[in-house]
Amino acid sequence: MTTDDKTVRMTYREAMRQALRDALSRDPRVFLMGEDVGRYGGCFAVSKDLLAEFGPERIRDTPLSESAFVGAGIGAALNGMRPIVEIMTVNFSLLALDQIVNNAATILYMSGGQFNVPLVIRLTTGAGRQLAAQHSHSLEGWYAHIPGIKILAPATLEDARGMLWTALEDPDPVLIFEHGGLYNMEGELAADTGAVEIDKAAIRRPGSDISLITYGGTLGKAMQAADELSQAGIDAEVVDLRTLRPLDTPTILDSVSRTHRAVIIDEGWRSGSISAEISARIMEGAFYELDLPVERVCSAEVPMPYAKHLEDAALPQSPLIAETVRRMVGAS
Repeated sequence: MTTDDKTVRMTYREAMRQALRDALSRDPRVFLMGEDVGRYGGCFAVSKDLLAEFGPERIRDTPLSESAFVGAGIGAALNGMRPIVEIMTVNFSLLALDQIVNNAATILYMSGGQFNVPLVIRLTTGAGRQLAAQHSHSLEGWYAHIPGIKILAPATLEDARGMLWTALEDPDPVLIFEHGGLYNMEGELAADTGAVEIDKAAIRRPGSDISLITYGGTLGKAMQAADELSQAGIDAEVVDLRTLRPLDTPTILDSVSRTHRAVIIDEGWRSGSISAEISARIMEGAFYELDLPVERVCSAEVPMPYAKHLEDAALPQSPLIAETVRRMVGAS
């Protein structure tokens, strides 16, 4: 729905659909493939109506075999196409791990720089929707460990709309992690919004007392915590990483050097997480700027519970973020 001639009100889901439609219209080499992306309109309705608009050659329903259709996407990319492969939820990507890690991420190197793999893989990630232990993973940190691929985590409507085309222009594989809890998020988007750069983190809320560093589905919780803290006179800066590989380390270090405190909010498990990597980089690059140690707010180290109250307790929430900040500011 258009609110005026300059902005449009839409959901995150609709922004993603608009991005897909734009890419398919711009470049005949682009096509979408995955389970239920066509007649069903996508498991999360992101590709709804695109089959009727672009036809079965461009919107391809695939068999239930992630390894097969990710492999087919790699082959298509090697032969000049620009495939967008949708993996329904991130846990199913484990069935294609060999294709992603041993093929897509390595072919450029293994071929001595002769063959790029311009492949985009979209994955729904995250918990908070009572989908239990096998459908609530946050594995972005796993994939961010792997050289040869880029990892994007759009947390805003603008990034949901704009990151896809930039990813398609990249000569190497790009994984886009869409948090399932964001699909219904509504907001205003500029009518002329287009592609965005994907190499820089964004300061979503400037502040001077502490840096809240996060991405994806936890950005909103960090913003809520920052708003609550402002009422107590604590000025929190919120850094949206946007891209987890490569990390924008200079923006992180610059923020911490100004605020002298940092909390990293990560829906992944604490052990071996992307939050641990960010903490290490802060210690390596801004140790003497810190007034006290970096802290992390992560998911509980358990399989994600189904029961709503237990799932909520297992996930990072804004009250815990705010409590952590108040303790740190009071201690320094």
